[in-house]
Amino acid sequence: MKMKINFNTLLMIVLAAAISLGGLSGCKSKKKVAEAQAQAENDRMIAKAKADLLALLNDEGNLTLEQKEEELARIKALNIQDAEIQDLIRQVEEKLAKERAAMMEEVEEEVPVKANEVALRNQLSDYFDQIASSQNVSSANSKIDQALNMFASPDVPVLIIINETNGVYDYDRPTDIKKYLNYLKDQDKSINAIENLVFDDNGKITEVELIRNYEK
Repeated sequence: MKMKINFNTLLMIVLAAAISLGGLSGCKSKKKVAEAQAQAENDRMIAKAKADLLALLNDEGNLTLEQKEEELARIKALNIQDAEIQDLIRQVEEKLAKERAAMMEEVEEEVPVKANEVALRNQLSDYFDQIASSQNVSSANSKIDQALNMFASPDVPVLIIINETNGVYDYDRPTDIKKYLNYLKDQDKSINAIENLVFDDNGKITEVELIRNYEK
């Protein structure tokens, strides 16, 4: 027996098929849009990462080493799988590693220098006390000659701080190290403490800054 399909039923079937096909087409279209947006966002991320890495490579001291290392870590955390980005990351890593090594070398060189300056400061302070407390002129003169070997010349200036107000110093009348050491020879004790010493490249003292030690 043949099935009869009226016009209304046929129209509904056609509409249902059209809607189904349209839905499939719409899904495909949305998927393509989403994929395009994702690709565009990925391209933007790669472009920014490239620019940031080049900025790190060409940095001329605008950022500290710690800031550059933090910026590199941020970029690496993006996990961008792009050959050019990975090559730039490698270049920045090598550059920052060299900067870190140079910084550590400077620190290692500076520590012995500072330790030597502290030792010379203590040595000079001992000379001051020994000269002031010498039992006779001959002994004092011998200590003066030894102490003068620490200085670039006998004329090295000696500044004595007599007062300090809000970081502003008042100084006694300037003198030189030879005169000051001979002054100590006539004293029973050294009443001035070493506040600061300035050294030349040969480790010789070029300036002395003292401060009154009222506890002595």
